[in-house]
Amino acid sequence: MAKKKLTTASGIPYTENENSMTVGPQGPILLQDFILHEKMAHFNRERIPERVVHAKGTGAFGKFTVTHDITKYTKAKLLSKIGNECRVFVRFSTVGGEKGSADTERDPRGFAMKFYTEDGNWDLVGNNTPVFFIKDPKKFGDFIHTQKRDPRTNLKSPTMMWDFWSLNPESLHQVMILFSDRGTPYSYRHVNGYGSHTFSLINAKNERIWVKFHVKTLQGIKTFTGPEAEAMKAKDMDWAQRDLVEAIERKEFPKWVMKIQTMTNEQAKKFRWNPFDLTKIWPHTEFPLIDVGIMELNEIPSNYFRDVEQSAFEPAHVVDGIGYSYDKMLQGRLLSYPDTHRYRLGVNYEQIPVNRPINQVNNYERDGHMRVDSNGDDKPNYSPNSFDDIAADESYKAPAQKLDSDMAYWFDRNENDDDHFTQPGWLFRKVMTDDQRQNTIHNFVSSMSKIGTHKREEIINRQLGYFYKADIELALKVAEGLGIDFKP
Repeated sequence: MAKKKLTTASGIPYTENENSMTVGPQGPILLQDFILHEKMAHFNRERIPERVVHAKGTGAFGKFTVTHDITKYTKAKLLSKIGNECRVFVRFSTVGGEKGSADTERDPRGFAMKFYTEDGNWDLVGNNTPVFFIKDPKKFGDFIHTQKRDPRTNLKSPTMMWDFWSLNPESLHQVMILFSDRGTPYSYRHVNGYGSHTFSLINAKNERIWVKFHVKTLQGIKTFTGPEAEAMKAKDMDWAQRDLVEAIERKEFPKWVMKIQTMTNEQAKKFRWNPFDLTKIWPHTEFPLIDVGIMELNEIPSNYFRDVEQSAFEPAHVVDGIGYSYDKMLQGRLLSYPDTHRYRLGVNYEQIPVNRPINQVNNYERDGHMRVDSNGDDKPNYSPNSFDDIAADESYKAPAQKLDSDMAYWFDRNENDDDHFTQPGWLFRKVMTDDQRQNTIHNFVSSMSKIGTHKREEIINRQLGYFYKADIELALKVAEGLGIDFKP
């Protein structure tokens, strides 16, 4: 039977549905890859009015205080002096569920931070995990579909989830975290936050290094076991929301310490893995954590819709002294996040108070849905012009980046980068305790046992093969729990 051709919505056949066009295997994504934009733009418009992902969440205002000197790495004004402070807004969320879902679902937790700095808003938009399920943004909509509802039954589907994961071994690291007790946090106060992506820092000499941001909870990591999370789901669907609100009302202000890892370009070229791969970590033994500052949350918004529901974060918002990297998922998010906000909140979403910067905004953008400021009054709406005094400040120009390739193509994201098993194996054997390993095995068995009968054996055996490559005990114990005679 002849297979149907993969086509765009306009019927044009295309071949590359999983790999974005980049300059070299690790280089930046090209704007001309319209398939990426079409997939993401359509995906971003699938749900109204709630967020497509991270729909259920809570948030709080607070402050960030610089405690350590990292000026040798960055010229960011906020980070230029010990003792500097700025106001912050943080939104926590689950990822896959709708607004009415339970706070204790097994799911990553969104951890989005907005720093209101004198140079504009810096948004550090991540999760409570340092890695993610995929490494190319073309796959994001497909992945999230597996976490949502089956188009036929309108039910959550373990079959869809495990079919996707078993066909994408790059997901294993994040899957291992998700099915550990870290996948069911006790509360938002007891999770770490991660920028997850590789970013860059630029110092006063215009020298660039690569960086990862970590925000470590000072309340300590605290989790539910799977059964405890299920019990809380039945008892209080809004447990994490309630916990954060009540803790701040008691003046038990939660705190986190920000730390960074840094990597030079020379180290990046010698690193065992692609340093811009979102499914990998940088081992702390090789790239130790460096202290930066303390974040404290001390104010619950007086109106949830105004501040939490209308808050808009985007990884594109970095300030002078902080930059991007060749991380393909990061580059996809630079496009996807503002596109989603314009659809959900309108083109003027940055005029909403929670999103508005503390410094003055000067540009030539005018009109549009829900324009709520002076709309530029009678000032020119074009540039250049002979009438206003707006001028580009050349001191903010970022340094040029040298690319390692002049070849643009759809490079296979896993070519020469297919070690999906070493780091998950380390996590299972070296990081987890005996109890945590047993809980993780139990959680895998509980979820995989719900895979439907159609192609059940194929999906399970494919996934067990990945477990086996990460850790033999893990594969054999899960197989035993599923009642399967697994022969690797």
